[in-house]
Formats: sequence, structure tokens, C-alpha cells
Amino acid sequence: MKKSYSNKEIARLLRSVAAAYTVKNEQKYRFQIIAYERAADSIELSSNEVKDLWDEGKLTSLAGIGSSIAGYLDELFSTGKVKHFNSVLAKLPEAMFSLLDIPGIGPKNAYKLATELKIKKKDKAIELLKKAALEGKIKKIEGFGADSENKIIRSINDFQSRGDRLLLYQAEKIAQTIIDYLKNCSAVIEVYPLGSLRRQVSTVGDIDLAVSTKNRKKVIDWFLDFPQKKRVLEAGLNTASLLLTGGRRIDLKIQSPESFGALLQHFTGSKHHNIKLREIALGKGYSLSEYGIRNTKKNNALKKFSNETDFYQYLGMDWIPPELREDSGEIEKASEFKPDGSSQLPKLVELKDLKGDLHLHSDFPIEPSHDLGESSLEELVAKASSLNYEYIALTEHNPSISNHNANDIYDLIKRKKAFIEQFNISRVNKIPLKIFNSLEIDIKFNGELAIPEGCLELLDFAIVSIHSVFNLEKKEMTERVIRALDHPKVKIFGHPTGRKLNSREGYEIDWERLFDFCLKKNKFLEISGWPERLDLPDFLVREAVNYGVKMTINSDSHLVDQMDLIRYGISVARRGWAEKKNIINTLNLKEISDILIK
Repeated sequence: MKKSYSNKEIARLLRSVAAAYTVKNEQKYRFQIIAYERAADSIELSSNEVKDLWDEGKLTSLAGIGSSIAGYLDELFSTGKVKHFNSVLAKLPEAMFSLLDIPGIGPKNAYKLATELKIKKKDKAIELLKKAALEGKIKKIEGFGADSENKIIRSINDFQSRGDRLLLYQAEKIAQTIIDYLKNCSAVIEVYPLGSLRRQVSTVGDIDLAVSTKNRKKVIDWFLDFPQKKRVLEAGLNTASLLLTGGRRIDLKIQSPESFGALLQHFTGSKHHNIKLREIALGKGYSLSEYGIRNTKKNNALKKFSNETDFYQYLGMDWIPPELREDSGEIEKASEFKPDGSSQLPKLVELKDLKGDLHLHSDFPIEPSHDLGESSLEELVAKASSLNYEYIALTEHNPSISNHNANDIYDLIKRKKAFIEQFNISRVNKIPLKIFNSLEIDIKFNGELAIPEGCLELLDFAIVSIHSVFNLEKKEMTERVIRALDHPKVKIFGHPTGRKLNSREGYEIDWERLFDFCLKKNKFLEISGWPERLDLPDFLVREAVNYGVKMTINSDSHLVDQMDLIRYGISVARRGWAEKKNIINTLNLKEISDILIK
């Protein structure tokens, strides 16, 4: 019987092939490496099981899966192996591919560590690496040292303590599929996600759903018939649980309409938010549950709530948006009122507030240092118009400095500038949408920008980002970033912590110093909606808001459909208490032009 591969296993296999190519000859196989990594990202972020797409003959419908990789996946699902993959992976130590799971260890270092330390057992590679590090063996290897050894120990500890959590994007896609299915049941009145998913936390453990109904049995039976279930784990009068074909557990909670608000509040959490609410309720003589609020001073009478607004108001509070329910001051604010009776809670930024996206990668042939976008300017403009944007910025990665001289880079950027100018002129009497000419420029290890100085004058503005050398000390990293941001044409610091959720921790920066610099120099921090980043993280968004530093919410999309991912940046901003006034791309075209183009 052939093995049934999960998306995670397939993505891991493709990344292993990319890593093998990197070790063998990074320059020779550059395009293959990019293709495999892109396909792995696409598969990992997919809400559909790739095996299901293969069964339906729709593999190439997934972004990043071309005919070549689709053919290899067809071979994998048909035979359980891929001859080409086996030949690429041959003669490389199996253990190196396990070491790639450790944040900060890339293919070349994984190969070197596995080889030098003679680590052969794939299933015990990480434990053996940690043992070698604790015994001081890594610092003796050429190119490493004591600092590298200590960082590897910390990274392994972080990796081993991390749970199997889904990215918010993945969890939401899975939940939405089931929500859509449940809505087709005539007995379902309302259905919502619960827990960390409803609070829009960047990674999600459990997927729980709540349904309001007057016919519990019908809803439970409908849920248990979900087509993509692997098996039923539990079925009761008010709850049920399924294991999906992808291995994820889904829990359903049922409540009558008159008590649905209480259930929704109770299971949205967070734990600390609910503990604080219970303490306040006890002081008033109340006890809280998913059924409502009991008055312990009046015969334990139960007050039911059909909605959350009435639940919170009964406790003397404004309704608190789910994203804020972390016991970080939201309860105190909800209990206060302005003289006119209005709320003290922030009016959180909404998706409809955005007027544009300032970080998009098109397919313009700029011959970049990193991956090129896959959609044309015309496609991006059509999508932006459908989103009612007033402007977008084309921010392809800068031309590769290793493959071009200064004149080549200048000519490429000049051609792009002319292309955008002509496009803007051609649209004057059509849908009014401004295209800003920008780039996402690498910050080199010393803070210099990865394009010649004269090229910056061709741009309307620039975004700068770190894509390499993540292991500098805090002071060095802060100096590096500030030096890059100090250029007059540079306006935005892209995905500022450099983190990748579930795979790489962010680098260290002196945030107070950076906030001070941004305020004085009128620079802006990005909140990236890209699901693996969601960067700035919400706690730093909150600090930036308190500091008065302005931000921009962008999608960092490389494909037109990815422009919708910007809504995950909105989620992060809301969790960080950001309002419309804190986000620059809520400004109209004239206002944004005044601050970006000077």
C-alpha cells in the first residue's frame, strides 16, 4: 500500500531537493532552487490537500506548481518515489535534511555539520547535533566558533519547545471550508470560529467552531457527514469532533440561540481575558459560563445572552473586539466611558480603510536578487481597481548585484521607470489609479544598500529589507538598519523583525532606538500580511502605536491573487491596537504622495 503524503511532507521533500541543489552548486541550479522553494511554500500554505488535487487532475492549479514539478508529484503519488529526486539527493548525508528544521541552519551549514560531526542517523540528527554542541565540538569546526555554537543550542531549544501550530492563513482556510459546509445545513442559524483563530493569533493550535441552532441533532449529524473527514473522534448532544484527511482535529460546539452570545464569548478567550472577567464578575456577585451569567446573590438565577454585546454590557463594559481579548488593558478601557458615553477602546483599522498596497512584486524583468513576481502590471492594476485602491507600488527586489555591474543595474531600473511612467500616462482618462515606481532593496550586512547610489534617484521611494546575515548582535543590527533607513529615498522598513513563523526567529533590534529614529526622520515600519511573516508582530505594533510611529500594511504579494493576503496584515494591526490614523496607506493619493515622494 502506497504512503499517503501530507502537504507538510511534500513541502519538506521539495525543500530537501532545493537544499541538495544549493549544496551541489548554488549558482548553476539557481532557478531550480527558486522553483522548488516556491512550490514548497505554495503547498504548505494551501488549504487543499495536494493529494486531493492530484486525484482531481488539478495539480497545476496551485500557484508555483508547473508542469515539471507536477510530473514529479504524479510519480510520487503513483509509485511512492521520484527517480529524479533520488538522484539529486544521492550521496548527501540524510541527516543534513533533518538539521534544516533548525532555525538559522541553511543547506551548506547543515551539510558541513552532518559531515564534520559524522551524523548519519536522520531520525536522531537534531539530538546528536545538540549533544555535539553541548560538548563544545561545533566551535572547533572551521567557519563556526563559540557564538555559532551557542546560537545553535538556543535554536534547537526553541525548535524542540515549539508545538505543531498552523499558520493563521492555513487554519482559517480549513475552518472556512467547514463553515461553508455547515451553512448549507438548514438548522444552522449562525456559525463562528472560536479561540485563537477568532482572535486572529498568528499561529493556531486547535480549530474550534460554534453553531447556533434550535435543532442540535440535525447539526451534529450534518457535521459528522463532512466529506473530508478521516474519522469521527467524538459525537455527543452538544459537541462533536472530527479528524480530517490532512490530520487536523476539528471540534464543534452547539448552543441554543438565546445563549449563543455567552458560548461565543466563553470559548473565544483568551484564558487570561476570561480570568480577569471572572474576577470582575465575582466582585459584582456573578458567575460566568458558556450558558450565561448567574446572579449568585439572587437564587443563582441565570441570565442568557444571544449576543456578546449584551453580555459585556451586563458587566458594565463595551463590546471588546476579539483581537484585543488578551488581558492587556482592553477590559479596563471597556469599563471606562468618555463624557459623551462613547467608548475608550480604540477604533481599530479595517480592511475597507486601505487606499493602496505599497509592496507588490510584478513580473517586470528587473533580473532580481531574489524571486520575481509572476503577475503583470495590468493584472495587478485590475485587481487593485477591484479593491477600490487609489494607488499601488511596484517593489520588485533590486537587480542582482552579483550578476550585474552598476551600469546594468541603472539601465534596468531606468527601463522600469519609463515603463511605469508610460503606463501612468496611458491611464489618465481610465480608472484613476497611480503606480508608484519603487523597489525592495536588500540591506547589506554593513548597512549599505544593494544598488548604486545614483539608481535611487530613479525611484519614487524605496523599501529596504534584510534577507541575509540574520545573526548580528543587537547593536550591530540596529546600526545596520538605521544606516540603510537614513537615505532620503528610503521610506519603509520591510518585514522588520525578519521572522518566519514556525521556522525562523526574528533578529534582535533596539526597538526603542529604531522608533526614535523613525519618528525623527519620518520613516515607516511595514506590517506584512504575508502569512509566514505577519511582521511587525502584534506586540511591536502596539509599541509603535504607543510611540507614535506610523506603519504601512502591505501584502508583499508575488502573484495577483496574493493581494488579498493584506487582510492578515489588518489582523496583526488590530491585535496591536492600531487605528486608521496609525497606518499611512489609509491616506488618499495626494496625502500619501506628500509623505513618500519628496
